[in-house]
Amino acid sequence: MSDEGAEAGGKGRYGLPRTARITASEEIRTLFRRGKRKRTRHLDVFVSASPVSRSRWGVVVPKHRHRIVERNLVKRRLREIGRTEVLPRLDDRGRGLDLLVRARPEAYGAEFAALRDELTALAEELCSGV
Repeated sequence: MSDEGAEAGGKGRYGLPRTARITASEEIRTLFRRGKRKRTRHLDVFVSASPVSRSRWGVVVPKHRHRIVERNLVKRRLREIGRTEVLPRLDDRGRGLDLLVRARPEAYGAEFAALRDELTALAEELCSGV
């Protein structure tokens, strides 16, 4: 196992570090209320300055009348894109932001590449300060 994986998730894991997660209900509600909303074809992304020194990522996938298996697939895809694409871009450029990604009904039919392209384009936009 490489050192890179150990750094990403600790103890040789490749998951999203706990310090990079937004999980508290109150933080999620606050981001929904006060965060600036950016819309893509499949997602709503709420962005706000992070109260900690690094960027953090949260995912909300409403049921939208889909089965739990489909919902979990969307969640796993979004978490992976955040971990491997978006957070590293923001952290490399010193942008301490909280991003809360909410899947719209259209996200259930989206391919992984489409979701990745939307979120990487958004990350580049946020990094450029637009």
